Amino acid sequence: MTNWTSRNDGPKLLFQALAAGGGRGYGKADRVNTDEKRNRRWIPWALLFGAATVLGLLFATRTYVLYSFYPDRAITFAEAAFPDLTDAYLWALLVPIMVWVVRRYPIEGSGWPRAVLVHVIVGSLIATLKFFMDTGAGAVLPWMPSRGMALPRFIFQFYPNLITYAVIIAIAHAVDYARKFRSRELSASQLEAKLAQVQLQVLRMQLQPHFLFNTLHAISALMHRDAEAADRMLVRLSDLLRLTIDKIGVHEVSLKEELEFLRSYLEIEETRFQDRLSVKLDIDPGTLDARVPNLILQPLVENSIRHGLAPRSALAHIEVSAQREDGTLRLTISDNGPGLLRGRSGARVQGMGIANVQARLSHLYGTEHALEFRNRPEGGLAVTLVIPFRVEAADDDDGGGEDQRK
Repeated sequence: MTNWTSRNDGPKLLFQALAAGGGRGYGKADRVNTDEKRNRRWIPWALLFGAATVLGLLFATRTYVLYSFYPDRAITFAEAAFPDLTDAYLWALLVPIMVWVVRRYPIEGSGWPRAVLVHVIVGSLIATLKFFMDTGAGAVLPWMPSRGMALPRFIFQFYPNLITYAVIIAIAHAVDYARKFRSRELSASQLEAKLAQVQLQVLRMQLQPHFLFNTLHAISALMHRDAEAADRMLVRLSDLLRLTIDKIGVHEVSLKEELEFLRSYLEIEETRFQDRLSVKLDIDPGTLDARVPNLILQPLVENSIRHGLAPRSALAHIEVSAQREDGTLRLTISDNGPGLLRGRSGARVQGMGIANVQARLSHLYGTEHALEFRNRPEGGLAVTLVIPFRVEAADDDDGGGEDQRK
């Protein structure tokens, strides 16, 4: 068995953990977000200007090609481009008004008749305003055709303007629906992630009192028979609590860190069972940096001890192994206990600790994991856990390091 020295820094570590969790920084992140929002305000205007330019050039190309069929009326591309680009830019100035009306009165749901009426009125006003804008541009800009205020020309231009308004609000509706869909999808994804985090934290909160209760119960049973051994178990328990506090809020750790916690737990069990328990660790050195769920091995080993070994008086053997196979990490906990009895195959795997393990694995890996309980041919039970093999940067303290799948 490993020799351990007692630790008296439990309260100090606890206060350090509380102090580290109590401070929050404000100001810098908020300023960065505000600057980013301010710098991104020009993007919609740039996109609008770009779209107007593209449409203006397309119509200019059409005009230039059509006039080229009449040699006596041929024009240069510039003479075709300036009027069409000006017309496109005038429409672009009206687009923000139309977008605001679309978002204020979307044609959807039970209120669509009212929204249609609003758009008919606003469309008529926009078509009229565009007529006056064209007239003003013709009077000011030399490349624009001179247009008077005649009623026939107003009627002739009104309906194309109204159709253009309808096309623009249709596009605005489509863009707005897509934006709302992406926003709802993102909100649902964020909510799902937050829910998974909360559920994982709840599962951990369930596991820690469960483990603490079992350990204190073992110490209580030993105290009246061997006070010195009970004192050693309390020291080991302080080590476990220290390791637990150090990993508050952490859902994955390296296999090396998980084995450190498991060794402290096994020290307690070896003290409790004395010469009745033998433990062997067969760990591939190449797997020590692999990421595993925090506190995943202890409940599996505890299951072997509690259900397979504790009821017997014979020498109990437990072996924990770790190998890397085809991009996965395979962890196996085997014992020489009675195994799964026929007709009661689930009796050993329905406790709170195992249910907790299964729930945490489902949240962390979805379908990319396997947890199997099977009887060994030579007797006893083997529990095999298979998860994706991932290695995270060793200096990642905030959980934001790069995961490397190998």
